Amino acid sequence: MADLRGKALVVEDDKSSRAILEQRLRALGMEVLTAPDGGEGLIAARREAPVVTLLDLQMPRMGGLEVLQALRREGIETTVIVITAHGTVENAVEAMKAGAYDFITKPFDPKHLEIVVRKAVERGQLLDANRMFRDELEARVPPVVGESPAIRAALDTARRAAATNSTVFLLGESGTGKEVFSRLIHQWSPRRERPLVVVNCVALSEQLLESELFGHERGAFTGAHQMKKGKFELADGGTVFLDEVGDLKPGLQTKLLRVLQEREFERVGGTKVLKTDVRIVAATNTDLTRAVKAGQFREDLFYRLNVISITLPPLRERMEDLPALADYFRQKFAAETKKDMEGIEPEAMRLLRGYAWPGNVRELANAIERAVVLCAGKRLGPGDILLPAAAQVGSVAAPADAGGFHERVREFKRGLLRDTLRKTGGNQTKAAEILSLSRPYLVRLMSLLDARGEAGPGGRRGGRGAAEPEE
Repeated sequence: MADLRGKALVVEDDKSSRAILEQRLRALGMEVLTAPDGGEGLIAARREAPVVTLLDLQMPRMGGLEVLQALRREGIETTVIVITAHGTVENAVEAMKAGAYDFITKPFDPKHLEIVVRKAVERGQLLDANRMFRDELEARVPPVVGESPAIRAALDTARRAAATNSTVFLLGESGTGKEVFSRLIHQWSPRRERPLVVVNCVALSEQLLESELFGHERGAFTGAHQMKKGKFELADGGTVFLDEVGDLKPGLQTKLLRVLQEREFERVGGTKVLKTDVRIVAATNTDLTRAVKAGQFREDLFYRLNVISITLPPLRERMEDLPALADYFRQKFAAETKKDMEGIEPEAMRLLRGYAWPGNVRELANAIERAVVLCAGKRLGPGDILLPAAAQVGSVAAPADAGGFHERVREFKRGLLRDTLRKTGGNQTKAAEILSLSRPYLVRLMSLLDARGEAGPGGRRGGRGAAEPEE
């Protein structure tokens, strides 16, 4: 049978029993830690977070049941196998009610010990993987819609790269589908049964991102009450997708380079070197060549990331795919909102094709979602397609006394906000999502445009010359 991976902790006050268990576990391929009493065992569990812990129930000062209760109270995730003597099985049953996974009895039967430990290790690994798979299942891999030569070429390269362990670098503007491609690469790879972990490198502060990637030891910084495994540790055997990798600070660039070169790292506040077997897919929408020349990004890291590069085309360069994309999103959001919708009117499609889509496929998806939510009929018409005011002004019929250009734009925005808020029952968070705005920006815009309407109390009027906030 294959060797087991991971750490095992043996907490046993009898020196002879402790030595036998250590020998047996090492023979199974595990890294073994030992503790002679419950207090030291609890400290070791906090520090190392072993996959499995073998815990003697009968120990002086701090018994196994007390250790087990402390592990559960502190949220330390380790699969516990309790050790008991013949004739005291009822104690093991009590421990299992308190959260232990299984038990073994003294003297140890080697075959039974191996079976129990293997099952416990498999359970521990599944718990780690399930935390990652949960997000994966919730964000099921959507299809890449389109037959344009540019997108077909990108898909072909991605499929061939997926079969290797090489680092893949996804390039392209925001909204072109880099995360979708990362999920496809993982799904097509031999690592598909292990976790895919997605990390946005600009969503967290430098300290939090470092902890997220590499984990931290207990007491490493304020608030680090217990040891935490990082993404590189949790994704062992799988794939890590680093989005917006060009925004990494110099210190994190150095640590990432070490992972790529040596497949090793240390937790924040720790000194022990940990090994990891992960495949890295990275993405950026910035010009890293320019960043390297400016000294903002390490040249050696750039070359390590840029082994296989795939440039995803912007939507404006694959407009032949727009009808298929628009109809895919129409069907998707109609199903989610339980609406019976039959298609998109030709005039609406012409309106979609006449827009440059600076936000790419993501912006198109948002536009179709808004249209589906606001549409009262069975087919999306031009009146349901709510593009930015600059794209709409030429097609909006304004009354003769509507005023000049700026007032017409303001009136259009005011009506759009009021209509969306009516559709969401005044829910500002949902309205902001539909309009692809941040909620604070939506609130400021509502106040400036007096666009609260029926959704809530009137806000202060911005006035004809009031400047709108920058999003």
